[in-house]
Amino acid sequence: MKLEPNFLQKPTLLGEKVILRPFQIEDIDTMLDILSDYEVRKLTGSVCNDKEAYTPSSEEELEKTRHWYRTRNEQKNRLDLAIVDKKTNKVVGEVVFNEYDDSSNKVNFRILIGPDGRNKGLGSEATSLFLEYGFNTLKLHKIGLHVFSFNPRGEHVYIKNGFVLEGILREDFRYEEEYIDTKVYGLLSSEFHAKEYEDR
Repeated sequence: MKLEPNFLQKPTLLGEKVILRPFQIEDIDTMLDILSDYEVRKLTGSVCNDKEAYTPSSEEELEKTRHWYRTRNEQKNRLDLAIVDKKTNKVVGEVVFNEYDDSSNKVNFRILIGPDGRNKGLGSEATSLFLEYGFNTLKLHKIGLHVFSFNPRGEHVYIKNGFVLEGILREDFRYEEEYIDTKVYGLLSSEFHAKEYEDR
């Protein structure tokens, strides 16, 4: 009998620079600020042009987002954790496993970092901690992700953590008047454990 990952268990993961932990009510306003950031909106594909990226969310949209973060710890088919900068004790972003495929025991990985968490190595460590939990505790077979070609900083983090380029969805997303490629990356459990062994 195959054991499915327990996404209802929301762990706290400790690193040298970051803590990954379940979302708290107090984090919601911080996440609203992070999600309103131009770079976050652009790199997550939430908007299709700069005008949208700089346009404040409506009160209705904000309330939907508040509800979203209030219910993250109740989700049984995904895992959403806040990224906390240990130095400041501030929430600076989030890591997510979603789109779980039980037939292949794989998930999609997402990460976003707000302005206060950039260029400090926090995203790389958060990715490493989350992958370790995914493969060693949840016993996932594969973790995949999509990244736009205009996000080389994110791509660097993924490659550093062992992700392998599997393909390119050419001109897959339109931003302003330019068509952008989407790069598809994946990491297998066997590859992760081989890298883990090499890094000892």
